[in-house]
Amino acid sequence: MSASNIPFQITDWDKIPTTVVHGATGTATMRIQQHGDLRIRMIEYSANYLADHWCELGHLVFVLEGELINEQKDGTTNVLKPGMSYAVSDGLSSHRSRTEGPVKMLVIDGGFLK
Repeated sequence: MSASNIPFQITDWDKIPTTVVHGATGTATMRIQQHGDLRIRMIEYSANYLADHWCELGHLVFVLEGELINEQKDGTTNVLKPGMSYAVSDGLSSHRSRTEGPVKMLVIDGGFLK
């Protein structure tokens, strides 16, 4: 199935299996749907999460709960609250996520962001 050919579907995110990834501190619990090179993830960061790497991939990020702190390698820091989002294409930012409290967000990425 290509990303441009997704049939109508409803997702009950609670029924998608979880994958847990450890950050430098804390954990990221992900539920992932893959459609060709399109990836849709529901991610829950624990309190005091800090990504263990600088990411240069593109993402569309929408914060559902909590406050996401986005750090960029150039020192810029942004705080995203529920209802806020950010978008970036591949290679246009070195960024990482961190949290103070728990955060829940929807992240979409794939080849369309190259």
